[in-house]
Amino acid sequence: MDRFTALQVFRHVAQMNSFAGAGRRLGLSPAAISKNIAELEAHVGARLINRTTRRMALTEEGRIYLDHVSRGLDALAEADCALSPIRTAPMGTLRVSAPMTVVLTRLSRAIPGFLARHPDLRLDLDLDDRRVDLIREGFDLAIRGSDKLEDSSLIARRLTVMPHVLCAAPAYFARRGIPMVPADLNGMEHLRFSLSGHADSWEFHREGRTERIAVEARYSVSSSLAVRDALREGFGVSLIPRPYVEDDLARGRLQAALTDWQTVETTLYAVYPSRQHLAPKIRAFLDFLIAQFSPSPEQAGQRPQSG
Repeated sequence: MDRFTALQVFRHVAQMNSFAGAGRRLGLSPAAISKNIAELEAHVGARLINRTTRRMALTEEGRIYLDHVSRGLDALAEADCALSPIRTAPMGTLRVSAPMTVVLTRLSRAIPGFLARHPDLRLDLDLDDRRVDLIREGFDLAIRGSDKLEDSSLIARRLTVMPHVLCAAPAYFARRGIPMVPADLNGMEHLRFSLSGHADSWEFHREGRTERIAVEARYSVSSSLAVRDALREGFGVSLIPRPYVEDDLARGRLQAALTDWQTVETTLYAVYPSRQHLAPKIRAFLDFLIAQFSPSPEQAGQRPQSG
């Protein structure tokens, strides 16, 4: 027995005082109506409707049961209505995990505008470079940076690729010399971002050659912003995502080196549990992220972006 269908049948039969009328309303045959009522009576262990070939009437048990059934079905209908706006418009609380440096350098100034466009949405943004468990910790979406995204049942939408640059303060290079080949980094003061996938070794590639430099750092830190600050102070040299230091390079606070060598890239992904029944609040934030990380016309060489 489909209990939900049986309850709907019982309610319609009782309200219309007719098996045939309930059948027409629900699109069920007379036999199906009778079968549902009989199975429901067997389930509750009581006769709910007295019926003859000419008339029908609720029993006392049927009147009591109808009262409870009607309240229950009405509550279910109200629950569906309560979710209806959430299914169509961004609202409720959106929990997002993201690396601090990514947010502070690329997103934080734009987030108030995003929230202004969606006044019924609340954003709970957790800034943490660690890799969270979305399902266990109750996050709707996470931004992750990785050289290679691990296999997962989660859905990953690529946002952007961040090339890395080897750099230091001009004053540091003035004291120690500008490295011309990766081996020149040996003996220099290295700044180590401890959460990086290449924290212990920096790789450089050119013309089919690969050179690896072991990172020997007196200063290891779990924040790229702290690495950037130490670079600005002339403490040493580091391999860091270029977007984090783009302004420093443009203003001359930092200086790039080994630019004729290729090095690592970090891909940023938006990760979320499933494509099915994607909540509007997640879709809205995902669209926001895609727009924020899309190249500007200047960056794209004034070429229109394809859809």
